[in-house]
Amino acid sequence: MARLFDFLFGKMIDRRIAAYQNDIVERHLDEVQNMYRQVRGWRHDFANHVQNMNTLLEKGDHEELKTYLDKMGVELRTVDTVLKTGNVMVDAALNSKITLAMSKHIAVNAKATVPDKLTVSEVELCALIGNLLNNAIEGCLTLEKEEERFIRVYIGVLKGQLYISVTNSYLGMRTRENGKYRTTKNDSSSHGFGLLRIDSITKKYGGYVNRQHEEGVFATEVMLPL
Repeated sequence: MARLFDFLFGKMIDRRIAAYQNDIVERHLDEVQNMYRQVRGWRHDFANHVQNMNTLLEKGDHEELKTYLDKMGVELRTVDTVLKTGNVMVDAALNSKITLAMSKHIAVNAKATVPDKLTVSEVELCALIGNLLNNAIEGCLTLEKEEERFIRVYIGVLKGQLYISVTNSYLGMRTRENGKYRTTKNDSSSHGFGLLRIDSITKKYGGYVNRQHEEGVFATEVMLPL
């Protein structure tokens, strides 16, 4: 009986992990598609911008041309969300999540620098960052008012360790079960796997996770030894 229970329990865990992994693949596809849509939109608009500027140049309206160029500069800065950390894999993970967040009308403020030498594998670091930002995005989406949604990200070296901080707005207060924060996801098939993945990676490398919340704000700090 015990062996049968272990077998059935193992199968259940395998199904939940498979469902969670499928969810990650779907999310990644959505993120990449958002980035491509952003680039395609600028490529589509670029021809129109060039034509408009040529018209202004032919008219000799240099003042209006300067105004037009200034407006394009503002728009370009808004579209350009590329964050360069010094690590290509982390760049890809961060920028895809930032693009996804912005597509959901979430204001993002991010500053990140990753040292050349890491004790944590790049794959697991990206998984950790990805789960942190997934949770932050889900927290922001509990707010109906778009102007109240925000995510702040900071990654850098602090006291000889890799320090990762993610803060996001959130409706109400986060709840705990058995001393652990509950996920905001409604889908029970992936319930808590993101939080568990963050904890397991941090524990594997002898790191530390600190989660704090107050009314309307949730923050997670991760320290990983270098």
